Amino acid sequence: MLAGGAMTRMQEIRGAVELPRVAEDIELHTADGLTLVGELSVPVSGAPEATLIALHPLPTHGGFMDSHILLKAALRLPALAQLAVLRFNTRGTQSPRGTSEGTFDEGNAERFDVAAAVDFVRERGLPAPWLLGWSFGTELALKYGLSMPIEGIIVLSPPLRRTTADEVAAWHGSGKHVTVVVPEFDEFLPPRPAAAGFAAIPEARFVAVEGGRHLWVGERFVYRVLTEIVRDVNPSALPLPHEWPVEP
Repeated sequence: MLAGGAMTRMQEIRGAVELPRVAEDIELHTADGLTLVGELSVPVSGAPEATLIALHPLPTHGGFMDSHILLKAALRLPALAQLAVLRFNTRGTQSPRGTSEGTFDEGNAERFDVAAAVDFVRERGLPAPWLLGWSFGTELALKYGLSMPIEGIIVLSPPLRRTTADEVAAWHGSGKHVTVVVPEFDEFLPPRPAAAGFAAIPEARFVAVEGGRHLWVGERFVYRVLTEIVRDVNPSALPLPHEWPVEP
């Protein structure tokens, strides 16, 4: 209740609702001389429990740092789960934040982009970094994350088009956590072939989401994906609430 006995008004958490966070425009500098644009979101108070480094879907098909699952993670999870969320445009990718230098390289030179993000997190002293990849972003996480100082990877709708079987298998026994979240009706790699593709990492946590599609459209699927992310990086924050108190 508010002062004077008034009832607290609650807001449903959905769509582009932005919960309390501190957002900072940042730049990343790659080893091959490019400047990438991005944003860091952190909790309003207290240190973050962990850090998500978000890797967006394919930029040649509309993917960018504001792709909706990644944007909603940044808008919600600093408040709901005490997480830091770093989003950025890979080389040549444009968003309202700006355009990153360079040109798309089919996931090859993008290894420098991922490394620059991980370096930024380390230099800022942000804790427990995880790579959070979606679609094309999963390829970057799987191909390059193993050699980087991260806790693990969470891959959403992995197509396994640019990642080799050997690159996947290399994660087995690495000590780094791997979570694979696949929608039932994924247009590129549904659960059965996805499970076969990740069978070389038997310790991976594999989650098939009933009814979901590759783009995770619909609030119930957003909530489910964010829940699976938090289950790995800060499970004490579960269950995530569906409502948030509104300031008078």
